[in-house]
Amino acid sequence: MTDSGSQPGTSPAQTSKQEGPWAEAEGRLSRALRDLGQTSWLVTVLSVVVALVVGAVLILGANEQVQGSLSYFFAQPTDFLETSFQVLREAYSSLFRGAVFDWQAPSVERAFRPLTETMVYSVPLILAGLGIAIGFRSGMLNIGGQGQIILGATSAGFLGYALSLPVGLHVLLAVAGGIIGGAIWGGIAGVLKARTGANEVIVTIMLNNIAIYLLAWLLKQEWFKQTGSNQPLSSSVDDSAQLFSLLGPGFRLHAGFLIAILATVFVWWLLERSTIGFEFRAIGENPEAARTAGINVTKATALVLIVAGGLAGLGGAAHVLGTEYRVAGGIAGTLGFDAITVALLGRSKPLGTFLAGLLLGGLRAGGVLMQAQTGTPIDIVLVLQAVIVLMIAAPPLVRTIFFLPRADGRPRLKKNRRRAQGADAEDSAPRESALATADSGSAPTTTQEADK
Repeated sequence: MTDSGSQPGTSPAQTSKQEGPWAEAEGRLSRALRDLGQTSWLVTVLSVVVALVVGAVLILGANEQVQGSLSYFFAQPTDFLETSFQVLREAYSSLFRGAVFDWQAPSVERAFRPLTETMVYSVPLILAGLGIAIGFRSGMLNIGGQGQIILGATSAGFLGYALSLPVGLHVLLAVAGGIIGGAIWGGIAGVLKARTGANEVIVTIMLNNIAIYLLAWLLKQEWFKQTGSNQPLSSSVDDSAQLFSLLGPGFRLHAGFLIAILATVFVWWLLERSTIGFEFRAIGENPEAARTAGINVTKATALVLIVAGGLAGLGGAAHVLGTEYRVAGGIAGTLGFDAITVALLGRSKPLGTFLAGLLLGGLRAGGVLMQAQTGTPIDIVLVLQAVIVLMIAAPPLVRTIFFLPRADGRPRLKKNRRRAQGADAEDSAPRESALATADSGSAPTTTQEADK
């Protein structure tokens, strides 16, 4: 009799040789897919996909045409599907046109302007996000990006219109003022944590509120505003202190984007190639082990938030010197809190933070056109950001939704249960045979006795 799994005239050795390459290729493919599923960047991409799906549901729920077609869904379901597809296509296409490329623009310049707007919106997000990322890599939750941006923008803006200096010197002094302002504000939290062990989360949140009210008080002082107006606005920054344009008067893209690129390279070098960066990462992994190794943990802790605050202050300086040109009460908007999203989305890595800043900048730029052309509330963009943060904060949830393997390579829970059940069955088999032998009244025989 021949085996049903092999062809007549072929031996088992020949069959294994024929199936060997296919089995090896299948094994390699399964290992590649398993390794792919364990990568963190795939979880990040899938988090964005989940956010877009949730946003699609909200867009459909807010559209009156979709609501109308849903009322007679069972009578004519194709109307609901066609209307939903049309609404989503218009909403997300307008989001893309407002963020990357507008193929309906009347000129080439207008067609590429959305991409430059994305880059403009991303500048303060990238710079502040890098500061937040340094704190995360060092084991500290810097929630004070908002206050550090405010102090950086306030210092840079004041130096930008209160002094009269040559062009190059004025820009450098204003940018340096923004860095120093943010570094001082971050250093307050750093020194308090290093010296007294104060919780940096509570301290930085309180410093955010102090910065908001400090700016509101300054905008009531004539020596600070230098306008003579009752409006809480300062004078415009002098032309000599403004960041120069990169593409001419038709675009808002300024030199702040180059500063963001240089800051990204600097943070990579700082964390991966410098001694100070090694100390930052060491205290983030295990402060006690770092102290035993001879690292000055107190000094390193203070420096982390000083550097982080300086980067956030640089973001505020680029925002006021390159885009806003004057200091106002809402100069920071929600940049400080969006920077936390950028750092989380970028996995606290310099390149990832840079790309995440571009993504959120694109959502900001595209959301304006999406609301103008389709009537979709721009708050949908905030929902997308919140869902992205939620998914990134819970990687097991993303892996469960898309049936990905666990990050440590272990199988999923169901497989573990099956294996446990199989092991229990194997363990119970000898016990059952022993009990059956005992019930029969005979002792287990040896192999020789069985042969006899």
